[in-house]
Amino acid sequence: MIRTLIVDDERLARQELRNLLAEHKHIEVIEEASNAIEAKDKIEEHRPDLVFLDIQMPGQNGFELLEELDYTPEVIFVTAYDEYALKAFEVSALDYILKPVEDIRLAESLGRATKEIEKRKKQANDEGLTLSNETLTDTDQVFVKDGDRCWFVTLSDIRLFESEGNYVRVYFDDNKPLILRSLNNLDKRLNDKSFFRANRKHIINLKWIENIETWFNGGLLVILKDGKKIEISRRQAVKFKEKMSL
Repeated sequence: MIRTLIVDDERLARQELRNLLAEHKHIEVIEEASNAIEAKDKIEEHRPDLVFLDIQMPGQNGFELLEELDYTPEVIFVTAYDEYALKAFEVSALDYILKPVEDIRLAESLGRATKEIEKRKKQANDEGLTLSNETLTDTDQVFVKDGDRCWFVTLSDIRLFESEGNYVRVYFDDNKPLILRSLNNLDKRLNDKSFFRANRKHIINLKWIENIETWFNGGLLVILKDGKKIEISRRQAVKFKEKMSL
């Protein structure tokens, strides 16, 4: 089953989409939300596989909601406006469906979503960064596989994890392999005394921080020892300051 959440400020639009999805037995609609604030809480609580997301909503729009999520599911935008299509794919959305939703178009989109979600779940178990369910320590070694190349890496030597769509780039020594793994999945298993979720795309190793600068809108800019600059979002900057303070 693909656990699904519908986010739309119009009740009738949510009900119409729910009715259409009922024809697809492998889709389980677990929740609905009428605005971004409600959606954020429900996404973080239930961690669905897939979200059908409207863009234009009162308060925060769909893109702003995604910026605030710690856990990011697969997303299919459902909207009455076609001018946001390019931006939707820039944030790695699976698809972009125009209202009113047609049965054939929805089935096509669900087919793509099903293949992507099943592939990601299967491959995450077969390759990439092999982690147990236990929280890892700095001295633990992890197995990293990228194509035909493999490494055993001590966790303390990994300075940065960077999300690229459904993949994560792992930075250690002069290597930057790309693995099929969710950044959210990694975040749950890494020791929070050593690693910090800077934003939706990056987890940094605190021991590799060279310098910290104030940044726009209350955020912070971290410079790692290799010179790479990572922005800590305003929301995460508050947590970072609390974490690093005496």
